[in-house]
Amino acid sequence: MEKKLHTPEGVRDIYNTECKRKLKVQDNLHEVLRDYGYQDIQTPTFEYFDVFREEIGTISSRELYKFFDRDGNTLVLRPDITPSIARAAATLFETEDFPLRLCYTGSTFINHSSYQGRLKENTQMGAELIGADSIEADAEMLAMVVDGLKKVGLKEFQVNIGHVDYIQSLMDATDLEKNEKAEIHQLISNRNYFGVEEILDNKNVKQNIKEAFHILPELMGDVEILDTALEIAPSIEARHAISHLQQIYKLLTLYGVEEHITFDLSMNGSYGYYTGIIFRAYTYGTGDAVVRGGRYNHLLEKFGENTPSIGFAIIIDELMSALGRQKIPVETSHTNMIVYTEATQKWAIALARDFRAKGRCVEMQKREEEDTKEYYMSYGKRTQAISMLYLNDDLTIGMINLLTGEEKLINAGR
Repeated sequence: MEKKLHTPEGVRDIYNTECKRKLKVQDNLHEVLRDYGYQDIQTPTFEYFDVFREEIGTISSRELYKFFDRDGNTLVLRPDITPSIARAAATLFETEDFPLRLCYTGSTFINHSSYQGRLKENTQMGAELIGADSIEADAEMLAMVVDGLKKVGLKEFQVNIGHVDYIQSLMDATDLEKNEKAEIHQLISNRNYFGVEEILDNKNVKQNIKEAFHILPELMGDVEILDTALEIAPSIEARHAISHLQQIYKLLTLYGVEEHITFDLSMNGSYGYYTGIIFRAYTYGTGDAVVRGGRYNHLLEKFGENTPSIGFAIIIDELMSALGRQKIPVETSHTNMIVYTEATQKWAIALARDFRAKGRCVEMQKREEEDTKEYYMSYGKRTQAISMLYLNDDLTIGMINLLTGEEKLINAGR
């Protein structure tokens, strides 16, 4: 049998400096979630198929990785962690007082078509506020997103906010068939407004609704666009949605995050379980959103618990791509090397223990007789070490800065 030494399409190995940077970014984001009072939860990597069935509203069944257990039950690798959290909250916390603040880190798996060129395994870190249906809860989640992205060093980013009820009210006002509405949703997602106008022009849709769809591309920007959206709102539900967004914005100014907030009334959530506000965070250096989130007041009902909720997921891999392309440094712990001989082994171990007790990262390398100092310097640079202590048998130490190549020789004595 041929050995497969490479990874399957859509997944990859992450190692060395890149892995250290990714874990550090996750630590920084996790610190923000903890500071907001969110408690960690871990759910299984695979679940019963029913957790992600079509009515849940995640992704198409054909994009799921499906397999069977020994009893013939259909299992899937999770494509989205929120339904798993909803299932856990509905069962594990059934008798708990709400609200619950939960956070998580884990991989998701989506079997995209190969031509899309996207990763099929992504790391996500997210937060879910379960049992709270309020403007304050919505604002807290949005503020946490902004604080998290700032924590990892991003400066140029925007969190776009929309509302499911607004776009849905426009759809309902067309009186079109379900499949036609779905087509319009897709066209709007692709920013193909000419296609939307073509469909509406060929249907018996009221002129004011056509005009509302015509203006829809302009309903993207600062808080002022909410006034325009209110003027063309086709229903009381749409007006309530705009009022809700205006009140959220006022709270976000108290959090001091308003400079990163924009609105997009054409946004329709990628997941079918969204019910209220939806939001995505964008920055340059990546082709997709780095954060996706929204309110899902009816998702827990699918698991037997009638509880309103809101949450978001940070797509770590997209975020890392943005940080790299924007050349934003991620400070990781520095590695130091101690190179020693058989004669200096006891001394080297004592030094290493002392440094590690002080919280310093130390890698030890026993020197082979034929290897030169330059060999270990080259190795240290490849492994991202910043300094090297080169212990000689005469009890002298070569203290070498691997970043600059500068060396200082000291006599340690006996």
